[in-house]
Amino acid sequence: MSKEAIRQQVRTRLSRARVVRFPDEEGQIPNFRGAENASALLRRLTIWRRSKSVKFDLGAPQIWLRRNALAEGKTVYIALGRLRSEQCFLELDPQRLGPNAWRAASMRAALKAGRLITPDQLPALDLVVAGAMAVNRQGAMLGRGAGAFDLAYGILRHLGKVREYTPVVTTVHSLQVIDERIPMRAHDVPFDFAVTPDDVIAAPSLYPRPRGILWDLLSEEAARVVPALYRNRRERPTRRTRL
Repeated sequence: MSKEAIRQQVRTRLSRARVVRFPDEEGQIPNFRGAENASALLRRLTIWRRSKSVKFDLGAPQIWLRRNALAEGKTVYIALGRLRSEQCFLELDPQRLGPNAWRAASMRAALKAGRLITPDQLPALDLVVAGAMAVNRQGAMLGRGAGAFDLAYGILRHLGKVREYTPVVTTVHSLQVIDERIPMRAHDVPFDFAVTPDDVIAAPSLYPRPRGILWDLLSEEAARVVPALYRNRRERPTRRTRL
């Protein structure tokens, strides 16, 4: 199955089971009933308890994790849109935000309360939380199709903000866990743990992680319009080599 066919199949499953809940926007990671339970289960993992700096997207199902991260004193970093500005990350620092830091977990509040920073201003990250349309038990993960997560990961890996061993996790509904093969290209990021409201899926290390910016898979336009890429394209390798 193609990636788009998998996305449509999963959306149909969720809709028929009536487990989709607000906000549910076309083209975005679907919010689902039980997302708070999946988040609670993920928080039991050692990799969560030990993390101090966590990278997120602004997916609706992970708002529970963002709230808990801030309430627990973790610093949250959020990638914005398609990285189309120099300061394309938000920093939410509980020390700066005060005792009600958890209120900054929503998109609107985060944009108001967060501090805009460039990718090279991020610290070394302890954990990466991804939103997902679909996963399988082999560690393959499928996003919403914009490519922003994989691109941000490549940039952060290039800058040394994430490393080979930095865990990647996601929370999904059990209907988003599929048996079919998910196509994985060189720039696609696999997960370590996918957590449903009832289960923790620990993936085997079957898929290699992108080790940086894969220049030969990017268009010249992408390198030009994404500032973090534009600054580094002079370092573009002359052959298919991962940074």
